[in-house]
Amino acid sequence: MSAIPVSPGAENWELPYRGKVAMLSLITGECAIFTIFVVGYIFYLGKDISGPTPAQVLDIPVFNTICLLSSSVTIWLSERQIERGRIRAFAALWALTLALGIEFLIGTALEWKKLIWVDGLTIRTNLFGTTFYSLVGLHATHVVIGAVGLLLVLIFTLTGHINESHTERIQTFALYWHFVDAVWVVVFTVVYIVGR
Repeated sequence: MSAIPVSPGAENWELPYRGKVAMLSLITGECAIFTIFVVGYIFYLGKDISGPTPAQVLDIPVFNTICLLSSSVTIWLSERQIERGRIRAFAALWALTLALGIEFLIGTALEWKKLIWVDGLTIRTNLFGTTFYSLVGLHATHVVIGAVGLLLVLIFTLTGHINESHTERIQTFALYWHFVDAVWVVVFTVVYIVGR
């Protein structure tokens, strides 16, 4: 961080970590994209001329949701461990976060397999299929990107390239994962609660 003098005798103002500013800027842009997809989903809800409807085919993914939201807790705990220089504990919690994210993706894949092969819902079936796969697929893509990032950090940690001096970078990446989890709360509410 750089210190900028404000005025004679005043405290210096510290520039924020530029990585964090970049991540927050990325998250702001991604929020706009998700907002468009959520509004589209809500706008077209119930306007299908053919089935299946959400109530006919969607099961509420409770276990997947618990896993993904729990991963925000594990990544937060891992951040606390790296701050204290406890690299082994950090690695274990980081690996658990990755495992929870992968479980969420597996659950999503199994849900899609059922919807496509059993229920006959594809992206071309009706408006519900189009908006469902677009919105949930957009979120799943962000989880995949996050999982790749988690895996890379875990590899660097296990090979001894991560230590407490990387705390700020780890916390910056964790912001992305928290964002992915927060977006899921919105998607889950709109698709599986309101939309059914």
